[in-house]
Amino acid sequence: MHAPVRAALKSIVGAGHYRETDGDLAPFSRDATPLFSARPDAVVFPADTQEVSAVLSLAAQHGVPVVPRGAGSNLCAATVPLRGGVVLSLTRLNRILEIAPAELLTRVQPGVTSARLADAAAGHGLLWAPDPGSRTVATIGGTIATDAGGLRGLKYGVTRDHVLGLEAVLPTGEVIRTGGRLHKNVAGYDLTRLLTGSEGTLAVITEATLALRPAPRTSGTGVAYFPHLAAAGRAVTAIIAGGVLPATLEFLDRRCIVAVEAFAGLGLRTDAGALLLFGDDGEPDAVARALEHMSEACAANGALEVTRAAHVTEAEALLAARRCTLPALSRLGSLTILEDATVPRPRIAEMVRRIDEIAERHALTIATFGHAGDGNLHPTCVIDSADDAEAVARAELAFRDIFAAAVDLGGTITGEHGVGAAKLPYLSTQLGPAQTALLRRVKNAFDPAGILNPGKLGS
Repeated sequence: MHAPVRAALKSIVGAGHYRETDGDLAPFSRDATPLFSARPDAVVFPADTQEVSAVLSLAAQHGVPVVPRGAGSNLCAATVPLRGGVVLSLTRLNRILEIAPAELLTRVQPGVTSARLADAAAGHGLLWAPDPGSRTVATIGGTIATDAGGLRGLKYGVTRDHVLGLEAVLPTGEVIRTGGRLHKNVAGYDLTRLLTGSEGTLAVITEATLALRPAPRTSGTGVAYFPHLAAAGRAVTAIIAGGVLPATLEFLDRRCIVAVEAFAGLGLRTDAGALLLFGDDGEPDAVARALEHMSEACAANGALEVTRAAHVTEAEALLAARRCTLPALSRLGSLTILEDATVPRPRIAEMVRRIDEIAERHALTIATFGHAGDGNLHPTCVIDSADDAEAVARAELAFRDIFAAAVDLGGTITGEHGVGAAKLPYLSTQLGPAQTALLRRVKNAFDPAGILNPGKLGS
């Protein structure tokens, strides 16, 4: 990057919000995705939409790549600067601009974390429903850019179901507003939905108008143990078929149960082949009926044991078992590769069986947990040594086979993590040539200079 561009960037954001030394750039060369790293030329921290616009205008004029970034907690290498250039960190845009209880909405800047927004909404008796696993650090801009899911996705939907409108800066520097404060708005193409999940390849989000919900009055949680995942899968089918839409319906396989119990000591049954965590929220009588139905469905489909949390502390401990699965598995080796794939709900057990077969074929340890209610699985490979290049190569081949299996079963290569650089090689296999070409044309319409997060979606 030429000296005049560096000087101009410093002038736009201020010298105190510009970084270019090796030590300052190192944290921005990677995100939470293992095996991907690329050094940017500079990192800038704009203070507002106008500074974002100026940075993009400058970059477009000089053909400099720009990678928008929040907390870097994504798991698909969506914010790794593959072609250098400028990392545009949006963490200074971190204000909750408005919470409007009468309209059930909020306006926030992209650097606000999901957990902070949830806490602020709760103070008004409202619920910010999206609940990604990294919610304490994940920013709203990042969750929108990757269309993040979470533990409440079955009942409340994923991030896109709560985005009403966006302020965004195009790669040319133009500022646009899509959608707005309305829950009904069908004027023109739905650019709000298009930008949601676009992984920073089409525009930079600088403000979001988001839908909130009335907070549920109560919640309840239970856990069921099964001899194998097939029985748990049948219970999930029976729960949904019975007319209950749970707020929580999560599963862990045997490897995950053993790892979590060794890590957290929660008293989980390590002799079970699968664990199903279920729960609901809402009016007390409705929650009680839902929990009773889910308990009966589990018992009728071969559960070894079904228990319900007697109080909030016990419920939080059960939810902690699911949330700490990744750190628990990470203790088993020096490199942990977490992926996601989604299949139709009735095919979860078959998908897990295929994952186990693939793991055995490639001589790897792969544990699986995920969102049973929406068919979203997280196969997680643990490798003994990060320096074992041969094991890493086997893991890459195994995940190639896992993604192929998901598509074969009518599913997708990613349910909530996104494509980024990690899954880009598999995207065209799922979408086909015509749709892949259309993505490229959309990308070109937004970003004719090709500067915004190059090497990712549509590139």
